[in-house]
Amino acid sequence: MKKQNESEIINVLGLMKTYMSKWYYFVISVILCCGLAFGYIKLTKPVYQINANVLISQDEDAGGMASMGGLSGLFGSSGYVEDEVFVVSSHSVFKDVVRDLGLYKNRIEKRNLLMKDFKYKKFPIEIYSEEGIADTLRTSIKFKISVDKNGFASVDVKAEKKTIAEVEHAKFPLKINTKFGKFTLLQTKDYKHGENLCMDITFMGYDVAAENLAKEVTVGIASKKSNVIALNIQTPDIEYGKDLLNEIVTKYNERGVEEKSLKGRRTSKFLTERIALLEADLESSEAIIEEYKRNNGIVDVSSEASYQLSKKGVLEDKLLRAETDFEIIKITREFVSNPDNAYSMIATSPGSMSVQSAITAYNQMILKRMELERNAKGENVALQALTRQIDASRENIIESLKNAYETAKQTLNDFRAEMSQVSGRLDKIPKQEREYLSLRRQQEIKQQLYLFLLKQLEESELMIANSVPKGIIVDEAFSLNEPVGMSKKVVLLLAFVIGLVLPIVFMYFSKLLRTKFETKEELEKLTVVPVLGEICTDKSGNALVVKEKGASVVSELFRLVRTNLQFIMSGKDDKVVLMTSTVSGEGKSFVSINLASSLAMLGKKVLLVGMDIRNPKLSEYLSIAAPHGLTEYLSSDTVQLSDIIIKEPTQANLDIITAGPIPPNPAELLLLDRVDELFVQLRRLYDYIIVDSAPVGMVSDSFTLARISDVTVYICRANYTSMKDVNFINNLYEENRLKKMALVVNGTTAQKGYGYGYGYGYNRK
Repeated sequence: MKKQNESEIINVLGLMKTYMSKWYYFVISVILCCGLAFGYIKLTKPVYQINANVLISQDEDAGGMASMGGLSGLFGSSGYVEDEVFVVSSHSVFKDVVRDLGLYKNRIEKRNLLMKDFKYKKFPIEIYSEEGIADTLRTSIKFKISVDKNGFASVDVKAEKKTIAEVEHAKFPLKINTKFGKFTLLQTKDYKHGENLCMDITFMGYDVAAENLAKEVTVGIASKKSNVIALNIQTPDIEYGKDLLNEIVTKYNERGVEEKSLKGRRTSKFLTERIALLEADLESSEAIIEEYKRNNGIVDVSSEASYQLSKKGVLEDKLLRAETDFEIIKITREFVSNPDNAYSMIATSPGSMSVQSAITAYNQMILKRMELERNAKGENVALQALTRQIDASRENIIESLKNAYETAKQTLNDFRAEMSQVSGRLDKIPKQEREYLSLRRQQEIKQQLYLFLLKQLEESELMIANSVPKGIIVDEAFSLNEPVGMSKKVVLLLAFVIGLVLPIVFMYFSKLLRTKFETKEELEKLTVVPVLGEICTDKSGNALVVKEKGASVVSELFRLVRTNLQFIMSGKDDKVVLMTSTVSGEGKSFVSINLASSLAMLGKKVLLVGMDIRNPKLSEYLSIAAPHGLTEYLSSDTVQLSDIIIKEPTQANLDIITAGPIPPNPAELLLLDRVDELFVQLRRLYDYIIVDSAPVGMVSDSFTLARISDVTVYICRANYTSMKDVNFINNLYEENRLKKMALVVNGTTAQKGYGYGYGYGYNRK
């Protein structure tokens, strides 16, 4: 069967009518949502965003892109800054922050069940622990503190959701022993005497507190091409947020300064040690050079070489003159000593001035003798006297020449020895120069290294003295003027909108998830069985609501159903209408009674037959007591038709046959030929016969009675009949198991805001 809901068209007007009919849903929802929003505004403190910005200065010795100067800007923020982000948000930095700010103690004062205040600096009770507990504690310890007006306190201590210590009705100071150590609770200057106090203090280890802090603080690079690190936190306590971010920056900078100072101190220590060693080596080298110069009698090798060369030249000249003088003296001596040259003139000798004067005088006497010999004879007294004088002078000269010879010889030997010494010194100079240069080279190397290390030491000390933080504070922690999230007006407006949307969503999903239809229109989309009309709920409590001169909504709806039913009963012999439903409780008997009354109001003779013999309700609903019922008529030949027909006292033209006592064999009873004979007679007596039969979803009685019916009116009830039951109805219609089957929807909502109902029917089983 082709379902009609395969091509549904959204009926906007229908949806609006549906929503308008549930206007009270919207009112209640808006009131609740706005009430919750107002309570949220009153109970929730505004949350502010605290920001801080730090410019990271790059070290001059930083490698990578940092060393490329301005080129790093072409590639965005360097990896150096990204590394510093990790340092700023490192566990060690956060650990120092929580320790110094005391954030490992979380203090919450409870004002009531819903309102709690976070206490940062001003708190009524402080907790102290033994030294070292916070360093080693790996969990959180919660102290639930309750103080009465008289100052008596009760404390419940829990760790890992287990009570580890308790104190009842005690005065401050409170000393509490736990398996983690000893704790002390003290009142502070902010404690208000004479008031009740309820407070929770959570004591955490530094590591746990640092982990929690890392979840609150956001650290990142401000932009891709900047060296600025942005820190922010969202908190209702502005002072806490500012102190926290400023302390993080301070700890980061202290860490940077400490790292630089530590590096400088280590460098200075190394340089000092090396300088001390080099100073000792340098002194040793200088001592070795001094000893070498002393042992070799030199001051400077180059100067010594020049001096010895100059000295050798002078000595060579002197040696040459000495040798010449020595040879002249030697020749002169030999000449004078030779007897053959006794009266010959002597050449001038390079001897002393006395020798030269003696030779000069001797030569004059020789010249004088030679002159005398030319003029006098040998026996000449003057000649003889002069000869004796010459002989004596010659002896003196010989003696003087002998002395001069020895003197010249000694002088020559001295010059030769000195020349030999100078030549020896010059021969040693290349070796001495090589050795000296080697010693000098070692000394100069150590001296240059010594001077270099001294310079580095001064630079290191200067770096230590001028250690500056890496982070240049661009913006100290500041708070945005407006709280984060939505403003109060926006919250209320959003609550109002949600209040309007929630009923729509609720109704939509209720419709989506429900298993029962609500309106006639929905039923028409679920089935192809003709729908005669709908009957709204009636709250009068009467079973018979369709009466003469009645103008109620229910009466008008029954008249509409009656009219549509007459169109279906178009045949001349169509008189019997079989009323049935799927299960009990759908209003089958109520519709049967009022439909029969509506037909009777046309002036037609109408009979209402109660054939739901398993659960008869007509006599109960109409408050009538029949002497005999249908079951008695079918099971006994003594009961006549006139015995079971009774008049409805309030409605003319309407007769009723009640079901009678419940038989032990209802199915077999309805199969008797007497049933067929009964309806043959009734067709002759009445214009319309309304048969109130049993529900077809529970028993087969209605299928048995289909043989005597002309039309079947199938009752469905809004918000009661399930989708599964509608599928069952569709199957019956397709299989044509009931004649001229049509539907009536019972229990719908009355138009124009009227609501009606009735309290009767089967109990659904």
